[in-house]
Parts: sequence; C-alpha cells; structure tokens
Amino acid sequence: MKLRILIVIFFIFSLSIISKESDFNLVRLKYSGGGDWYNDQSSDINIMNYIKKHTNINVKNNYTFVDLASDDIFKYPIVWLTGHGNISLSKKEAQNLKTYLENGGFLYIDDDYGLDPYIRKELNKIFPDEELVEIPFSHSIYNSHFDFSKGLPKIHEHDKQNPQGFGMYVNGRLSIFYTYECNLGDGWADKNVHNDPDEVRENALKMGTNIIVYVLTN
Repeated sequence: MKLRILIVIFFIFSLSIISKESDFNLVRLKYSGGGDWYNDQSSDINIMNYIKKHTNINVKNNYTFVDLASDDIFKYPIVWLTGHGNISLSKKEAQNLKTYLENGGFLYIDDDYGLDPYIRKELNKIFPDEELVEIPFSHSIYNSHFDFSKGLPKIHEHDKQNPQGFGMYVNGRLSIFYTYECNLGDGWADKNVHNDPDEVRENALKMGTNIIVYVLTN
C-alpha cells in the first residue's frame, strides 16, 4: 500500500513537470488478451513528428510501449491503446489502469476494427458506475489546435457508420477518449501501409494533435 501511494505521488509530480522539463512521447499500451496492440508502429513516430512540426511541444519521436501490468505506466501523462480484437485485462492491469486514471492519467483508445465489444466490457469492469458517452462536437478536444467542429474525420470505412468520439469521465474529469469507426491510428501510419490519400492522412494527424494538445493543456 505504501508503495502504491508513493507511485501515485510520483505520477502526479511527473504530470506537473512534463511540459516544462521533459520531452513528450505518446506511449503505446501493451495489454493482455491476444489483441494486436503492437500494429502499425510507424503511427507513433509519425504523429510525434507532426506534433513537433506544428506545435511548440518538445517531443521524442520514437516508438515506445509500456506494459499495463507494470508500474512504469505512471511515468506517462497519456497512453494510447489500439488493436483489432480481444482485450482481457488481468487483475493487476485493471488495478493499474484504475489508479492511473483516477490520479490524472489519460487513456486514448483507437478502435482499429474489432476492438469495440472487448474494450467496453473491460472498462465496465473497472468503472461499473461510469459509462462511455458521446463527446459533443463543441468540446475543446475537437478544437484545441485544429478545427474539427463537425467531429472526427473518417479515415477508414468498415461498416458504413459515421465516426464517433466517446469519452469517460473519472472523478468529473475527461480521462478516456475513444475513437470508433474512425481509425486515426491507421491514418498516422506510413503512407505505403494503407495507401490513404494525403488529405485523409493529414486530417488524422491533425485530430491526433488535438488530442495530445488537449491532454497536455488540461
């Protein structure tokens, strides 16, 4: 228990200095269940390079992942989770994520198609009294740096549905942002991976920048 308290104190302190003394890196989350949490690793580097070019945020443009079962998660103000299928969190992973989010951390989830039923189930286990709610287009996450006043861009087509941005509030703070039927992460990947048009990739990178800017300024 004492170790957990110390970890949380360190985490809160780290959040207070990250934008002043540290280079930011969007860290990918490794999780249990067999889903391909590791796919399209060029996405991480490309979104960091874009943020470096279009904002004054100091970044590390390298691929980094953190195991959700590790207390290393508490070193980072934001982690992102993606994949195509199953996610089934261990008791340790669930507790880490709960503690992380309750103490100022932020989780960005991008459904790469197939993740939706699994991630909703896991979040419901961790926060049974909370729910994912659709975030209105007027929310500042859609205009923190670039204007997306009409909502998320559509990057990849799957089920002919409009893209949706869902959020979960933990202790009254937006702590999870979840993009569904959108595939921002695919739009961040190297062009030859998915052969997306330049305009589509640009929109994905712009919206990704909005998410990061929102987290680091809130």
